[in-house]
Amino acid sequence: MPSPSPVEQASDTSDPFAGLRAIASLRQLTDTLELRQVEAALRAGLTWQNIADALGVSRQAVHKKYAKRVDSSIELPRRKPHA
Repeated sequence: MPSPSPVEQASDTSDPFAGLRAIASLRQLTDTLELRQVEAALRAGLTWQNIADALGVSRQAVHKKYAKRVDSSIELPRRKPHA
């Protein structure tokens, strides 16, 4: 019998310790995947606002979370100065 997936473990309330460990594992995976997608979006020319809209958060929140974490070879979008 195959081992339950992390999603199945996280959903199963019969073993809270295993469920919490599975949630921590899923959270780490989600964070890694989200960073990869943010980097891909920046490489594709999306703005922080575009990324924020897709994630359902504010531009400030996504910038604060990722501006210093993204691959340094990616050119980050800059806000246009007011004239």
